[in-house]
Amino acid sequence: MASQGPQAPLEFGGPLGAAALMLLLPATTIHLLLVARSGPARLLGPPPHLPGLSALWSPPALLLLLTWLGLQAALYLLPARKVTEGLELKDKSRLRYPINGFQALVLTALLVGLGLSVGLPLGMLSDMLLPLAFTTTLTTFIFSFLLYMKAQMAPPSGLAPGGNSGNTIYDFFMGRELNPRICSFDFKYFCELRPGLIGWVLINLALLMQEAELRGSPSLAMWLVNGFQLLYVGDALWHEEAVLTTMDITHDGFGFMLAFGDLVWVPFTYSLQAQFLLHHPQPLGPPTALVICLINAVGYYIFRGANSQKNTFRKNPSDPSVAGLETIPTATGKRLLVSGWWGMVRHPNYLGDLVMALAWSLPCGLSHLLPYFYFLYFLALLVHREARDERQCLQKYGRAWQEYCQRVPYRIIPYIY
Repeated sequence: MASQGPQAPLEFGGPLGAAALMLLLPATTIHLLLVARSGPARLLGPPPHLPGLSALWSPPALLLLLTWLGLQAALYLLPARKVTEGLELKDKSRLRYPINGFQALVLTALLVGLGLSVGLPLGMLSDMLLPLAFTTTLTTFIFSFLLYMKAQMAPPSGLAPGGNSGNTIYDFFMGRELNPRICSFDFKYFCELRPGLIGWVLINLALLMQEAELRGSPSLAMWLVNGFQLLYVGDALWHEEAVLTTMDITHDGFGFMLAFGDLVWVPFTYSLQAQFLLHHPQPLGPPTALVICLINAVGYYIFRGANSQKNTFRKNPSDPSVAGLETIPTATGKRLLVSGWWGMVRHPNYLGDLVMALAWSLPCGLSHLLPYFYFLYFLALLVHREARDERQCLQKYGRAWQEYCQRVPYRIIPYIY
């Protein structure tokens, strides 16, 4: 198939790398689920046994998945407290997006609370994680195929540069269409922050309740993991509008990479610490817990401060909170922040993310590497994402970005990287 429009450099090793990742990512997810519940809990060792098809495939899991997706889609379609426009597209149009993700989180919490009050056995969800992950993976492959076929009818202006190589495997992985929609329902925007993120905290809650059933009450470590990650998800959904300027929305097509990440990787691997604690309880005293809370608070302070400063500057550079910050003019007419959080490192929000990721793992103790998988993975992800950001910004801002890099030499960690 001939490519249409400008073609971006191939990433992830091209078609071979994309094919390998479509096998490696699901296998890694299943591996993590298996070893988290095993006795040794070895991240790098083989699982104690390989599950048969009967342990992976479950019609109730499929029904639960479809019910969950249907519920979140219904909440997405409810009247929003705000509807905002995205960035200008190649055809000069702007899409409109409902800002009601936090509303969906609250309504989901109310529905779950109502269910628990009438005896909903939420703790049983912890026993369904393996078939749920397998079923969601199969659904994601089917969904990605439908997205790929839909993109055949999209106009050239609606295609993403990164998923427009002409290679079927690579484009299936990266995603051909930038903003696949049916009427006003935007599939990428819906999946980005809704079913996966809210599903993540629901899985965490199920694991907490299962621990309470097994041991009489949840452990302090389990409470910390649940609380930290609920704060993170709540923050993301409260500031949902900010996602409209991220690379996921503005640059990447919607294919297997983002669909699998949103629907499978986030809920089933980001809940790894809670999974580990259910099967491997860890003692945690109040003094240690306080130190971990302070680490998470520092990470959140950096993360939220950097993102809020950036978002405020983008919306209104004359706002008193950012008007005094030093900037560099660019040929596009925009200005680059070179003081405040963005004068410390080029990606201070990534630094805050990493500090929080460490705090989420520390309640699991230091005896196993497995709970630190998220931190190690996130470190690799952010370094890769930072490199993508650098290429995009250099291409967009040219000499102004080079000047910014000279003024702010450190990328994520001051004086280190």
